[in-house]
Amino acid sequence: MSQPDPAFWAGKRILLTGHTGFKGSWAAVWLQALGAQVTGLALAPDQTPALYELAGVGDLVRSRIVDLRSLDALAAALEGETFDLVLHMAAQPIVRASIEDPIGTFGSNVMGTAHLLQALRGQPALQAVLVVTSDKVYANAETGRAFAEGDALGGKDPYSASKAAAEIIVQSFARSFYDRAGVPLATARGGNVIGGGDFSRDRLVADIVRAGRGQGETVLRHPQATRPWQHVLDCVAGYLVYLQRLAQDRAAPRALNFGPRPGGAEVTVGQLATRAVEALGARPWRHEPDPQSLEAQSLGIDASLARQVLGFESRLAAPDAVDWTMDWYRREADGEAALALCREQIARYGNLT
Repeated sequence: MSQPDPAFWAGKRILLTGHTGFKGSWAAVWLQALGAQVTGLALAPDQTPALYELAGVGDLVRSRIVDLRSLDALAAALEGETFDLVLHMAAQPIVRASIEDPIGTFGSNVMGTAHLLQALRGQPALQAVLVVTSDKVYANAETGRAFAEGDALGGKDPYSASKAAAEIIVQSFARSFYDRAGVPLATARGGNVIGGGDFSRDRLVADIVRAGRGQGETVLRHPQATRPWQHVLDCVAGYLVYLQRLAQDRAAPRALNFGPRPGGAEVTVGQLATRAVEALGARPWRHEPDPQSLEAQSLGIDASLARQVLGFESRLAAPDAVDWTMDWYRREADGEAALALCREQIARYGNLT
């Protein structure tokens, strides 16, 4: 199956937004290992601890702390810079946080995206731009059917709606400006990601890790809910392979799903939490229903088009993704360096068949 090609990425000038976040930090480490010249734009980390700091990501890339909600600050940060490729991952990624701060979420996820695409229009060497959205961009009627790229967009909570809106923003910029300039502009819709180094609030694995380290307990709101679980390396690998293809083939699709292998068994929140708790030796989780929650009970995405077009599919099934994740946390807690653990798992992932 397809993998990021070091020969393609070596020396490429990459703009990576969101490099201070969980997925962004993994992307930064991988791109640096591929030989790319990475410039990161993002807000300061909002996690404690943060993988960005644990792994010393700021020493691997040219890191700039910028709020994409400010067009002036963004334009100043990009002045005089030239990039070959852009991977836009900066976002407010938490559903419950979007309920608490809908305006801030729309500001980051909608206007932040619009500001970036506007600021990039003058880039003379730009080959392709990939905007990361979410599996939650689809209008979800809770039928249990996996969503395909042609399905209707929607969103009943501010996070989902903001990501669906970002999809429309991207389409409008592509048709109005980027297509005319010959620069492919596309979106990647990833599933629920787990992996070492995620310490976000209101995230399943991070809550289990905190419980295992004596910092509270794991509370599940919807243990029977299903999600398209995916290891962070599967997700980031898909993004890189897709961005590489966009730069090489202007006929590539302008939106792709990335998630578990098609036909794989569904894994509920409770099942994944049980395996993670057992692997980490944490306290058992407990169920605390939230009748006010807007989170979907059933969510699945069809990633078969990525396999057909890119020759790419996830390599780690959900149980393996949990095992890799908990191994990272156990070893990091025992004193192993976070950066070394990330690099080891990236190399191990590259050897999978």
